[in-house]
Amino acid sequence: MPVSTTKPLTILHTSDWHLGRRLYGRMRYAEFESFLDWLQDTISLQKVDILIVAGDIFDTMTPSNRAQALYYGFLGKVSKSCCQHIVVVAGNHDSPTFLDAPNQVLKFLNVHVIGMACEDLNDEVLVLNDEHDIPYCIVTAVPYLRDRDVRSSGAGESADSKDANVIKGIRAHYDEVASIAKAKQYELTETIEHHVHNVPIIATGHLFAAGGSTTADDGVRDLYVGNLGKISADMFDECFDYVALGHLHVPQRVGGREHIRYSGSPIAMGFGEARQQKQVLLVRFGNEKFMNDSVINSSDLQTEVTPAENKKTLSSTKSNNDFMDDLFGFEDTSKEEVISLSESESNDPLSSNHQLLPQLTRDKNPSKDSTLLHHDTDRDMQVLSVPIPCFQSLAQVSGDMQTIETTIHTLTQSCSSLESTWLEVIYTGDDIVANLREQIEAIVDGLPCEVLKIKNLSTYDKVLNQESASETLQDLNELEVFERCLTLNEVTDAQKLSLRDAYEQILHAIHHTDSRAE
Repeated sequence: MPVSTTKPLTILHTSDWHLGRRLYGRMRYAEFESFLDWLQDTISLQKVDILIVAGDIFDTMTPSNRAQALYYGFLGKVSKSCCQHIVVVAGNHDSPTFLDAPNQVLKFLNVHVIGMACEDLNDEVLVLNDEHDIPYCIVTAVPYLRDRDVRSSGAGESADSKDANVIKGIRAHYDEVASIAKAKQYELTETIEHHVHNVPIIATGHLFAAGGSTTADDGVRDLYVGNLGKISADMFDECFDYVALGHLHVPQRVGGREHIRYSGSPIAMGFGEARQQKQVLLVRFGNEKFMNDSVINSSDLQTEVTPAENKKTLSSTKSNNDFMDDLFGFEDTSKEEVISLSESESNDPLSSNHQLLPQLTRDKNPSKDSTLLHHDTDRDMQVLSVPIPCFQSLAQVSGDMQTIETTIHTLTQSCSSLESTWLEVIYTGDDIVANLREQIEAIVDGLPCEVLKIKNLSTYDKVLNQESASETLQDLNELEVFERCLTLNEVTDAQKLSLRDAYEQILHAIHHTDSRAE
């Protein structure tokens, strides 16, 4: 889609803030506040016109007062900046009715909130105007589509049938909003003056794409019972110039499509994410020379990005892989190699962000630095990544006692004495250590680090009763507690299958029922 305007349209894509989320009981409001302050400054420095937040603004459907204060305070500040529109769609962690409640007021601040799928899909298609009241962008603001939005249940329905109906419902929803958007685009093209740029169409979504990369402790929930409803890149109509997705916390593109992307979460939601360089995405439409002047090439960011990442970034426009690739912090390689790398990290004494501390962005000050990921000359569009600073160091240390002690001392030597690193320690030695916690606490005594979680994997099968006695509910998720109950009550394997299925449906109903609704 050629664009003739001299000033580019700049869109910032972010998602999965999970405001209010804790890590092993530890509050993280300081990190969330630092991120939102950084994001506000980045919006001003990058001259962002439209901000898109693709779901999971909050971590629960009943966010705390402090989490709400961060959200509304941020919206108020950004609405007074150069950013002319903010588009927020709900994720599966959000309460649709809670997000929708103030939308009539927020409209006066040009904040457009779509909490639930609209009965009239025209309401999901937003025509946004610039400061001269000229239309310059169409956004199909599609939120997380819940079961009731995409299919109707049927008694005795098979898993394959359920999956087919979920996919069919999601596809039909996007096909309809695409049709509406194309009609609006054609109407605008016919009515606006010829010297005004053509109007790009941006889609949003909060969903799980097939082949998507996740981490073990990121808190990403299955969207549908049985983890159904994984979509593919070809589900999105070709009219979408860019698709801004949320739900997966690892930044990545979908099916090798440069214009269909997950921005990822802004902070590490678990220790498994600690090695990722977090990012927000900039999407620019407009005059090529103007855009090139505002781009800082990745070769200028040697201290921020590893050589492998530089190679990946510079070659990303040439890649045509069919899986979800372009993972931030990993080689641009095959899916099998990415999985192999993730598995090998679990055997490293430091499967953490410590290995990438020199590469992860540490500077808390806002930066104009951005890396070009993709340039589409036909659409006059560029996609760029902006690295997010690491506001709290995390490290996952594993091995026997000697390895753990050596690794922790090596880790803390490279960290600032003013900055405390949060640790997850995993003991994998052969010796049974009865006082593991006491020994770990003695190792970290006086060091700039804090142990949030200790796991003893090697003795789990040998001394199950002893280990279970020291566990708390905080250490287990709902399914793990249920599995313990099945084992304790000596339920047969044949019965476990049906009981697990029923329990998963109960969990799904609990997590996805809007507690704020009447």
